[in-house]
Amino acid sequence: MATPTHGGRAKCLQRLVRLELPVPRTVALSFDMVHTIASGGMPDTQALVDTFCDGALLCVRPSSEDPDWGGPGAILNIGMNHDRLADLTKTLGPDAASELYLRFVQSFAIHVARLDPDMFEEIEATGADGLAEALRAYEDEAEEPFPQDPAVQLAEVLRSMARAWEGTTARLLRQAKGAPMDAGLGLVVQEMALGLGQGECGSGVLQLVNSETGLPQVTGRYLSQSQGREALQQGNESLYLVRDPRGPSLEEAEPEIFATLKKNAELMRRRLREEMQIEFTLVGGQVHILDGVRVQRTPRAAVRIAVRLAEEGIIARQEAVMRIEPRAISELLHRQIAPDAPRDVIGSGIAASPGAATGRIVFSAAEAQASHARNEPCILVRRETSPEDIRGMHAAAGVLTERGGMTSHAAVIGRGLGTPCVVGAARMKLNLKRKTISAGSGKVFREGDIITLDGTNGQILAGAPQTVEAALDDAFQVLMTWADDERDISIRANADTPADAATARNFAAQGIGLCRTEHMFFEADRITPMREMIFADTAEDRQAALAILLPMQRADFSELFRIMEGLPVVIRLFDPPLHEFLPSDRAGLRDLAEALDLPVSDVTRRVDALGEYNPMLGLRGVRLGITLPEIYDMQARAIFEATLDTSEEGEPVVPEIMLPLVSAKREVELVRSRIDAVAAAVRAERGEEFTYRLGVMVETPRACLRAGDIVPHSQFLSFGTNDLTQMTYGLSRDDAGRFMSDYVQQGVFREDPFHMLDVEGVGELIAIGAERARLVQQDVTLSICGEHGGNPASIAFCRAVGMDYVSCSPFRVPVARLAAAQLAITDKIS
Repeated sequence: MATPTHGGRAKCLQRLVRLELPVPRTVALSFDMVHTIASGGMPDTQALVDTFCDGALLCVRPSSEDPDWGGPGAILNIGMNHDRLADLTKTLGPDAASELYLRFVQSFAIHVARLDPDMFEEIEATGADGLAEALRAYEDEAEEPFPQDPAVQLAEVLRSMARAWEGTTARLLRQAKGAPMDAGLGLVVQEMALGLGQGECGSGVLQLVNSETGLPQVTGRYLSQSQGREALQQGNESLYLVRDPRGPSLEEAEPEIFATLKKNAELMRRRLREEMQIEFTLVGGQVHILDGVRVQRTPRAAVRIAVRLAEEGIIARQEAVMRIEPRAISELLHRQIAPDAPRDVIGSGIAASPGAATGRIVFSAAEAQASHARNEPCILVRRETSPEDIRGMHAAAGVLTERGGMTSHAAVIGRGLGTPCVVGAARMKLNLKRKTISAGSGKVFREGDIITLDGTNGQILAGAPQTVEAALDDAFQVLMTWADDERDISIRANADTPADAATARNFAAQGIGLCRTEHMFFEADRITPMREMIFADTAEDRQAALAILLPMQRADFSELFRIMEGLPVVIRLFDPPLHEFLPSDRAGLRDLAEALDLPVSDVTRRVDALGEYNPMLGLRGVRLGITLPEIYDMQARAIFEATLDTSEEGEPVVPEIMLPLVSAKREVELVRSRIDAVAAAVRAERGEEFTYRLGVMVETPRACLRAGDIVPHSQFLSFGTNDLTQMTYGLSRDDAGRFMSDYVQQGVFREDPFHMLDVEGVGELIAIGAERARLVQQDVTLSICGEHGGNPASIAFCRAVGMDYVSCSPFRVPVARLAAAQLAITDKIS
C-alpha cells in the first residue's frame, strides 16, 4: 500500500480532475511541505498565488489521511482587499462585496491572527459601514493594518493551519481518535467559485443515497443567491437540494443543471467506488465541483451501501465485507439512542453490553420482576449482581451496577441476554437503604424515577431520550453470508437457556461452546431442592434432593438439543461455590429454615460454616465434582437421558461435557470414571447406544502448563479466558473496574485485560497449553469460551495459535463472524 503523502481530500480532488469534472484550479501541499511550514519554512506564496487567475479569491482546506482525525477549519476568501472590493462592487454590488470582505477579515482575525473574537461583537452595522468598523477593530487590536497583499495573506493562513495541526492539544485529540503520533496534514489551495453573479447562482451538496437508511435517494441542500447573506457566509464550504423553500426546487427550476449534478455524482460513485457527496456551486448556471466527500452513514446504511456496491459489481464481495467495522454490527442488533437526541448525562461507567434501555429505577430482582409483570420497563440498579439476580436481570430492560468490569457477572449475563448494561459506575453514589442514586452533580434519583442506559458508550442519562430500533434487514443477512464464505474459524455461542440458544441459532452460531448449567438452578422451583442438597449430611440425602432436580435438568438439556439440532452443544458441569445458592439476609434465612423444618439458628450456623474466605478459589468447579460427586452424577444422567430422548426425534446428539476449573490430570481421571459409569448405566437401562465427548475448561495457569498431561483424558480443551485472566493477574474481575481506567490511562496496562485478551501474559499461557496439547494429541479440539471470544483483536490471536473455534455471547456472534472473515481476507491478500 502506497504511503499517503497529501491526504484524502487532495487525492479525491486529483481523481475528480482526472475524470474531467469541472473542478476549480487546485494546488495541493504535501505532508512534508506542511511540516516544513510549521517548522518555520515557507514556499514561494507569490508564485503560488500567480498559479491562479488574476484577482481570484482562494480558500485553503485541510487534507488529512482520515477526516475523522479533525484538523484546522477552512479559511475562505483569501485575496480580498481594497482593490478586489472595488472590482467586486461593480459586478456583485456594494453590499455583497462588502459582506465577502467582512467575513474574511473576521475569519483571518480569529483563526489566523488569533485575536479576541469579542472585538467584533459590538459591530452592528452591515455592508460598507460594518466592513469599515471591522477593519478599524482589527488595526486597533493587531496594531497594524489588515494585510492587503494576497501572497502575505496566504502565507499567514498556511502557517497558522500548519501550526494548529502540530500543536500539542490537536495531537492528543487526534491520538484519542486512533491517529498515529506522526499523522500528517496536507493543505489544499483552491480557486473559489463564489456562487454569485448573473443567472442561476448558489451553492450546495448532493448525494445519491440516504445517509440514515442506505437506500437510493437523491438528497442534499442548496442555497441560491437569492437567499442572500446566508449564502455569502457559506461560500465554498456550503453544507446546504433544497432551494429557496418559498420557491421551486432546484430540480424543478433548473432540470438540466440538476441532471448534470446527478450524472456527475453517479460517475464519481462508480469510478471512486464509493457513495460520494458532491459539494458544488453554480455560477451563471455553470456547475463547479468543489469537492467530493464520502457520504456520512449510520451502521445500517453502511451495510446496505457496501452490499449494493458489491451487487452492482462496483466493488468485490470481499471488499464489501472489509468495509464494515465489526463493532458497528453491535449497533444493528440493539435499540440505540437517536444520534441527534439531546443527552442529559448524569454518570458514566464501563459499556458492558450495548444498546439503549429506558425504564424506572428498581433496586432488587424481586422489584424488577414485579415491574415486568406490570408491563413497566425498569432499570435494575445493584452494587454488583450475583447469580440470585438472574431472574431480575431477565425481567429488567437494563442493568446498572456500581462495581464490576467487562467480565463481571452483570456484564457477562447482560451480553448473553442482549440486555443493555453499564457497570463500574463508581462515581454515582448508591444508597440501597434509602433507595437512591446520586449523580456526580449532586442530583439525586429515587426508586421509580426514569433513567436511560446507553450500554454502547457507557453513559447514564436522565429521562427518556428518543431511540431508534434495531434493524437486521436482507442486506445484513447477505453481508454475513459473504463473511461466512471467507472465515476459517468456527464461531459458537455461550448459551445457558433455550432463549439464549434460539438467539444463537438465529445469529447463525455453529453450536454452543459453553452452557453454564448453574444458572438453571436459580429458578423458584429449583432453588429449594438445591438448598436441601447443600444442607444434606449424607450421600443418600443429597441423592434424594438431586432426584427432584433430575427431570428438570433433563428437560433443560432436551430443549437445548432440540433448538441446536445438528450442531454441537458443550455443557459445562456445575461450577460455582455452593454459598451462592444460600440466602444472606434475615428474611431469606427464615424462609429457608421453614422449607427445611429447621430452627433459624441452625440454618444460620450452617450457612456461616459454608462460607469461604475466597470462594472463587475455593470449593467450586471440578473440586465439587470430586468431593460431592452426586451433583455431577445427576447432571451426567440428565445429559445422557436427554441425548437419547432427542435423538429419537431428529439427528443423533453427541453431547460435549466439560469439566470446569481443572488443574491436574487426576481430577479428570476421577470424574471421567464416574461419568463413564453413569453412561454405562443409562445404556443398560434404556437398551440404546450413544456417544459423548468429554473435555476440560482450561482456566487455571497450571492447567495451561500441564496441558500435555491432561489432554490424553480429554477430547477437547476450551480456554476459559475470564478466570484465566483473573488468576494470571491476581485480579478480581468484579473489583478491577475501580482502578482499571487509571491503570490504562497511565500505561500500566495497554488495555483492560478483561476486555482485550492479554496476548503477552495470558496469551502466552494459552499458546503453551495449545502447543503442549497438540504435541500429545494432534486432533484435540481447541477453543476459547471466555468473553474474549467475541473481541475482534482477540480472535486474531486465536487464529494465530490454531484454535478450532471461539465461543462468545449470542449477541456478539455476528461481530465475531465478521471479524473472523476480515482476518481471513487480510491473510489472503497480504
